Amino acid sequence: MDTFVQQIINGLVLGSMYALVALGYTMVYGIISLINFAHGEVLMVGAMVSWTVASAFQSAGIMWPGWVILLISMVAAIVVCSLLNYSIEKIAYRPLRNAPRLAPLITAMGMSLLLQTLAMIIWKPNPKPYPQLIPAEVYFLWEDGPVITLTQILILIVTGVVLSLLLWLVNKTKLGRAMRATAENPRVAGLMGVRPDHIISATFIIGAALAAIAGIMWAANYGTLQHSMGFMPGLKAFTAAVFGGIGNLTGAMVGGVLLGLIEAIGAGYLGDLTGGVFGSHYVEIFAFLVLILVLTLRPSGLMGERVADRA
Repeated sequence: MDTFVQQIINGLVLGSMYALVALGYTMVYGIISLINFAHGEVLMVGAMVSWTVASAFQSAGIMWPGWVILLISMVAAIVVCSLLNYSIEKIAYRPLRNAPRLAPLITAMGMSLLLQTLAMIIWKPNPKPYPQLIPAEVYFLWEDGPVITLTQILILIVTGVVLSLLLWLVNKTKLGRAMRATAENPRVAGLMGVRPDHIISATFIIGAALAAIAGIMWAANYGTLQHSMGFMPGLKAFTAAVFGGIGNLTGAMVGGVLLGLIEAIGAGYLGDLTGGVFGSHYVEIFAFLVLILVLTLRPSGLMGERVADRA
């Protein structure tokens, strides 16, 4: 039971980060039917910018509380990632908006490789330790039972707050209504006073902010980062978006959490179930098994693809 509960905790934390990144995929797809495969690299840039700011504070000998430095680095990461994603949309995707679907897809893959290469040049290829900005406190759920760290608690709280704010933004605000209208029919939305180009840019910016937050969470939770760190989380977040229903916000959240739980529970029991033949390092296969099963049995995902209300 202790192992099971511990893996549930790990899965919820991992799934929370997947959900934040999956929302970026699903929002962009809901608006312009594009899979932004450079989204994982935006996560990486967010983590790298946060590391740069936090390291600069340490190098300068500024002994501010860790949570203050974390907030400052998070704001810097969100700003940089938002500008980056805005530029990507305007330079790489907007000219291809009416092109065959294969063209923007290839462009997205090329942008992913370009960002990885630029990050390797700017921040060097060696792994970097993320500063310990949050106290390394461990809490036992019961005596000698499963544990949860303060970092994991903050990840769960921040994810819950961010997801609630996003749902409120999309469902209750003027921008959210404009996003839904653009997703349904950009031309008609334009006739009603909505400016589709601005809405699409806003969607990319919101997705970038979510990815930046997820990147900082990822680095703080695992304690290390490097230029290629965004590829696998981005791929799994895409799987989570398809799992829940691409274009469906609630589906992306559910898909991310479920995928995290599947991976964590699989990592905890895979060795026992296979008699030691496969260890926990084979856990990566679960994400792709889920993707294959969903595409085979339910291509629209668990909660279905949104059409008129998919933003």
